[in-house]
Amino acid sequence: MFDLLREHDPVHWHGLPDGGGFWALTRYAEVSASYLDHATFLSSGGAMLGGSYRSEADTAAGRMLVSTDPPRHRLLRQQMHRAFSSEMVARVARQVESLVEAAVDRAIADGGCDFATDIGPELPAGALMVMMDIGHQDARALIDMTRRMVGYRDPGYVDQTGDERLRLAAIQMEIFEFFDELLASRRGRPGPDVISILAAAELNGRRLSEEEVLYNCMNVAVGGNETTSHTASSGLVALAEHPEQYQRLSDDAHLLDAAINEILRWSSTNAYVLRIAGRDTELAGRTIRRGDPVTLWNVSANRDSEQFPDPHRFDVARTPNKHLSYGNGIHRCIGAMLGHVELSILFKTLIDNRIEWEIDGKLERMRSNFILGINHLPVRMRRL
Repeated sequence: MFDLLREHDPVHWHGLPDGGGFWALTRYAEVSASYLDHATFLSSGGAMLGGSYRSEADTAAGRMLVSTDPPRHRLLRQQMHRAFSSEMVARVARQVESLVEAAVDRAIADGGCDFATDIGPELPAGALMVMMDIGHQDARALIDMTRRMVGYRDPGYVDQTGDERLRLAAIQMEIFEFFDELLASRRGRPGPDVISILAAAELNGRRLSEEEVLYNCMNVAVGGNETTSHTASSGLVALAEHPEQYQRLSDDAHLLDAAINEILRWSSTNAYVLRIAGRDTELAGRTIRRGDPVTLWNVSANRDSEQFPDPHRFDVARTPNKHLSYGNGIHRCIGAMLGHVELSILFKTLIDNRIEWEIDGKLERMRSNFILGINHLPVRMRRL
């Protein structure tokens, strides 16, 4: 479908029976350029399409980093960037390495595991333990909550009876309550964690409100929890389906960085982001009106042959590889470096320990068009 849209209708209007709809940008050129045009394509409508697909006001608008436009975005990002210092990244790397090695050892001892639930989530768990200053049990509980929030339309995660908006609101409130307890404890005893940093942050001389702190804690958690663990699972599948590429990577450790970028391009876990047109504009011969929802499809742009030669070939040595899996410009994922480090630790651990694996059962994907995730990935694992 995306191949046809890129060729014949790269700026496509997807109308819906209720009279609503949204624009879908599918070519690399338009997607990349739209990320950079903050005046025309606003982030304050939220990151994902809602139930009605209309440009309704997002409660996080102007509060959460991902749903904020310049100049406030720049000020908020500067404050949050302190939580992603080189020292913090190094501490996260040590914690993730410890958790991944232990999880892989358990899988080897058992002859295999469900990679999507037993190993993949240990990447964000390690990051949360350090960045939020919480224990492993709380980190895994938070991951479960954010997974249910992103997969609120997936019956494997959430009972589908009742109003879906109420289901989503209930899960979000559960996450806010989790962070509210942490925030209360940090106000009296602040530390170097992201919650303390946000609680003390000032924008133009004004402290963030409690609601703003909670929204941005959720921003950090959802952004990190859902992308790295699902990308890890997708990367494992890609290497299992292309054993010659895994052998190539195993033979040359210098390819690891390029391989992680190819896994990110190939997986495109965050399928799209939403923007709202801030003014009338013309793009590829189509007129987009002020207020129209516009979706930037990373998953399609990352397979655009105009940008990536032979885009449907998985190549661990691909270079250059300017994929859009982390976004682009000022809205490039603030945790991109951290995610890259986590994924590198995982695949380096598998390579260094000469781990062989094969898919051993039905792969189950998440029911979502926003996060291209894997719920279950049974694998057999052994050391060579």
